[in-house]
Amino acid sequence: MTQDQLKQAVAQAAVDFILPKLDDKSIVGVGTGSTANCFIDALALHKGAFDGTVASSEASAARLKAHGIPVYELNTVGDLEFYVDGADETDEKLHLIKGGGAALTREKIVAAVAKTFICIADASKLVSVLGTFPLPVEVIPMARSHVARQLVKLGGDPVYREGVLTDNGNIILDVYNLQITEPTVLETQINAIVGVVTNGLFASRPADLLLLGTPEGVRTLKP
Repeated sequence: MTQDQLKQAVAQAAVDFILPKLDDKSIVGVGTGSTANCFIDALALHKGAFDGTVASSEASAARLKAHGIPVYELNTVGDLEFYVDGADETDEKLHLIKGGGAALTREKIVAAVAKTFICIADASKLVSVLGTFPLPVEVIPMARSHVARQLVKLGGDPVYREGVLTDNGNIILDVYNLQITEPTVLETQINAIVGVVTNGLFASRPADLLLLGTPEGVRTLKP
């Protein structure tokens, strides 16, 4: 199977998992990226089975609306049963690196609200130790140099992602050459740096369920 086919398979598996649990009042949290786009397209075939969605980015909101699926502001939503999103890396404890699409802050907010966070990914994203994929850090623009110096002290090599502004108007530093053996500790350390909005480690709030696309089928992993 191609990587695109694996993404489509896990997206369909996520729809199949949540659909029996939805009703006409349900709001579904939707992530950002190529795998999340597959989920949006699969979910659109059942848009009458739930009320609407909360999107983690403007791009996902536009794709949902193009399918005729309502998109609500998170502040107007009381309960969010599910959040479905991809990942750039995951370990077996379902700690994630996210933010390749620069939507990490909104993704982290929606994940924090959701009762169940479902990660969908192809098998190439599963690693024994996080850090091969550079860790994105969203930063207030005026703090870029300060934050970069602090990230170097933590052992990383930060690189400014040129030409990218987040939906929040901030910039991204991608931190290379990290061996993230204690993701919860590092997530807290980076978030404590003045000028950091958040970083792409989802360890304090990991995924609750990982649907992993493999050539042999979709595997279901729990922490």
